[in-house]
Amino acid sequence: MTYGVVIMYLVAAVLGLTGVVLLVRLGSATISERQVYAYRMIGIMLTSAGIVLAMSATAMWRWSMA
Repeated sequence: MTYGVVIMYLVAAVLGLTGVVLLVRLGSATISERQVYAYRMIGIMLTSAGIVLAMSATAMWRWSMA
């Protein structure tokens, strides 16, 4: 596994975990409607970015082995 692929996986993990944390915080009763909107939008975007980046890292890893 190359250094670039490892970095891509680490960034994907950070983005994905941050997005999941924001989505989990939606269950808290102390957040306003504006925060619900922001957490939902940002959480979904970060989680999606993490998934797409992980898929790209996997493809890059497979191509480097071929």
